[in-house]
Amino acid sequence: MTRSLPSFRYRLEQKEPRLGPGGITRGASVHDFPTSIGIAGVSMRLQPGAMREMHWHANAAEWAFVISGSCRTTVLHPDGGSATNDFYPGDVWYFPRGWGHAIQATGTGECHFILIFDNGDFSEDHTFSVTDWMSRTPPAILAQSLGLSLDEISRLPKGEVYFAQGTPATDRSLLSTLRGEPALAAMHRYPLAAQEPRRVPGGGLQRTVTAKEFPISQTMAGSLLEIEPGGLRELHWHPSADEWQYYIEGSAEMSVFLAEGTVVTEQFEAGDVGYAPMGSGHYIKNTGAGVLKVLIGFNHPHYQSNELSAWLASNPDDILRANLGLPEETVAKLPKESHFFLPG
Repeated sequence: MTRSLPSFRYRLEQKEPRLGPGGITRGASVHDFPTSIGIAGVSMRLQPGAMREMHWHANAAEWAFVISGSCRTTVLHPDGGSATNDFYPGDVWYFPRGWGHAIQATGTGECHFILIFDNGDFSEDHTFSVTDWMSRTPPAILAQSLGLSLDEISRLPKGEVYFAQGTPATDRSLLSTLRGEPALAAMHRYPLAAQEPRRVPGGGLQRTVTAKEFPISQTMAGSLLEIEPGGLRELHWHPSADEWQYYIEGSAEMSVFLAEGTVVTEQFEAGDVGYAPMGSGHYIKNTGAGVLKVLIGFNHPHYQSNELSAWLASNPDDILRANLGLPEETVAKLPKESHFFLPG
């Protein structure tokens, strides 16, 4: 009997989107992408001034990366405080589970960002929107709570808004946020693109943000990889996290080793999502003519990776000869240090 192999690729940007005033979103949970049991993701686009309305997630924290455009977030802290931050390409945000927040596109062009959630079963069933709540609360209770008249309450939305079209917040409109001193990072914002990357000449580079650099991100970490044509993110595995991949640019081959003789190899294009379960061996190879850009999310606050080259380099030659059945002269050619990236 032939064993049916799971798929570790999901064509997120080919999914039928959810549309609203100024907004478009595509999401993939474990229900859409069955192998992605530990992490879910969303690709969202907002037109200038459009807003993902005020809401919170009951079963997942939210980690995000801005691909293009700019946006502003507002977030309510459980201690009664709040924060407003502006985001640009390469920036990351993080909202802990249950923290209320909203997102609005700023500037003059579309804002595209990727949302990653630390629960594969994340869905809209566990997202609570303010307009949905208000529309299902008795008008007298809502009027008493908000200090409005029943006539004013009657003008509120009759159901969930989800996307709302507003006025772009810019300095010219005087709707921008006053900030007294310049700052590179904030409680909810980390400028990942500004980080000096790990670099292997001819192979690629990696930028990584963890709870060490971004303390509020207590359940997730992330990486941005840029791999040169023909380059390889070498064979490795993550001992403490699942890996969720969004292919931003280029084409790639990614293989997942599941033990007991099982390997699944798939081809990826921009807009696809990949997944490597915790502990599974995998690699990413750039199969295109240009630079491959991949956003990676982990459901653990600290980055941990075991590279095959580092493991081979750490073993005595006699162990390698016996384990791999290779003669001494071949063992001498094996890696003597971790490669991480390999040139094409």
